[in-house]
Amino acid sequence: MVSRIVYKILIGIFIWIGVGFTSTFTVIDKLERKITVEVPVKRAIIAITPELIPALDIWNQVVGVSDWAEKTCSVYKAFVFNKLKAKKPTVGTGTNLNVEAILKLNPDIVITWSYNTEVIRFLEERGVKVIAIWPESISELYEVIRLHGKLFGKEKRAEELIKEMENLFNLIRLRVAKIPYEKRKKVLHLGGKPTTVSGKLGVTHDVIELIGGINVGAEINERNAEVSIERIIKWNPEVIFIWGGAGYDENQLYNNSQWKFIKAVRNQQIYKLPRWSTWSPRLAPIALYMAIKVYPQIFQDINFEEKIDNFYKKNFGVSYYVVKKYERY
Repeated sequence: MVSRIVYKILIGIFIWIGVGFTSTFTVIDKLERKITVEVPVKRAIIAITPELIPALDIWNQVVGVSDWAEKTCSVYKAFVFNKLKAKKPTVGTGTNLNVEAILKLNPDIVITWSYNTEVIRFLEERGVKVIAIWPESISELYEVIRLHGKLFGKEKRAEELIKEMENLFNLIRLRVAKIPYEKRKKVLHLGGKPTTVSGKLGVTHDVIELIGGINVGAEINERNAEVSIERIIKWNPEVIFIWGGAGYDENQLYNNSQWKFIKAVRNQQIYKLPRWSTWSPRLAPIALYMAIKVYPQIFQDINFEEKIDNFYKKNFGVSYYVVKKYERY
């Protein structure tokens, strides 16, 4: 069983090289593998966390990204499509990495998720160092951000990102703390299919609890699980969120007769989330968006776009209104 305590730095040794110095450290990744790297990393492939490239300002240390960066990451697209930064070569997707493309780029490290262990093993056999990640809580996400900070010599900047995220989270926590448990709303988060739900494990569950919701899927001790429509009807959620990358929207649920008995459907409280990564600083704006939808009365004084524009400028160095042009829903 993979430990939930991951991304732990085991060894740090400073070594003088020429007129400067470098250091090495060993990290335990999500697959409990020990990887020793020289930092700061100069040639990295970021296959799963492209939003951390502008957030940490590591453009010059990244030699490749996944296809997802150009196809779905609006923050990355805002920079490269506006020619503020040069495009990076692509190496397939996080679920289907192009090994040949990776080998041609000769990276110091590849950062990807822990999903495709066969590709990770194949790359390792060819001398490519790979760090596998999969944060399953907000605290683990913070450790992933700190890991990137350590890898690229951006430790201070990583802490600044976490602080800004906490500022938004604390705004939410302070307001929802006043809601009695019996008045907290039942929330359901749906994945790639309308019957795929978020369970007790994972970042999404943490966010639902943080915004003062009751995750009806929490009785399932998994990240995601397929359930019957009868089970969803029995849960009777008051608010439903749909994963931003899903191939369906709220209208398909509103127009489905099987869903008409659910409170969220009757009250028109189904919301498709923006297609933002939950493995980046944008988890905090996602949480605020969800909190406003679940409890609009206690956030009625918040101008979401104005608040998020300020967040984007501080954390990505670009306006939300610029990024918004590249959103895909």
